[in-house]
Amino acid sequence: MTETGAPVSNLNLPNLLTTLRIVMVPFFGWALLQDGGDSVTWRLVAFGLFVLAMITDKVDGDIARARGLVTNFGKIADPIADKAITGMAFIGLSIVGDIWWWVTIVVLVREWSVTVLRLSVLQHVVIAASGSGKLKTVLQAVALSLLLLPLPHGDAHGGAFDQFGVAGAALFYLAQVCLAGAVAMTLWSGYEFFRDVWRQRHSMRGN
Repeated sequence: MTETGAPVSNLNLPNLLTTLRIVMVPFFGWALLQDGGDSVTWRLVAFGLFVLAMITDKVDGDIARARGLVTNFGKIADPIADKAITGMAFIGLSIVGDIWWWVTIVVLVREWSVTVLRLSVLQHVVIAASGSGKLKTVLQAVALSLLLLPLPHGDAHGGAFDQFGVAGAALFYLAQVCLAGAVAMTLWSGYEFFRDVWRQRHSMRGN
């Protein structure tokens, strides 16, 4: 609601940015998978689209809260847009061989189960974002951003990215460290979320 009590229109800047992120997902996936993930140019395009999506994710939330433009559409579409772009990054990077499939499966099961639960069962139960959840989001964004770059690692990509040399390889292994941290925080924050859900629902039954 606005200060005058009038309902907030869904046609506002934060929602437009959220919609833009959703529209970007197939283009991002297409760019990442070009030439089996071996194209330096298209990997840089995919990197640029992903970074743009992460920036708009931050900006649209800040604008919505600062200007009182929070809408039911935004509450539903924003997490869907976030999970769609990160999910596409995990799946695409697994397809091209830069992330193990088990990592992608574990992360996506956790992310989508929490999102679906927030949007359905927990309409009247508020679970605040935890510190581990916020750290998870940052680590995922950093790890995925780095892994989208054309970084050399062993015999992967047929040597297509070898021109980036030692610095590129160092960034790749830094990305692996961030990814390991992201997976750990994904599991831990997921545990905290389901634990807090159980506690709140148990408390509500007790009352």
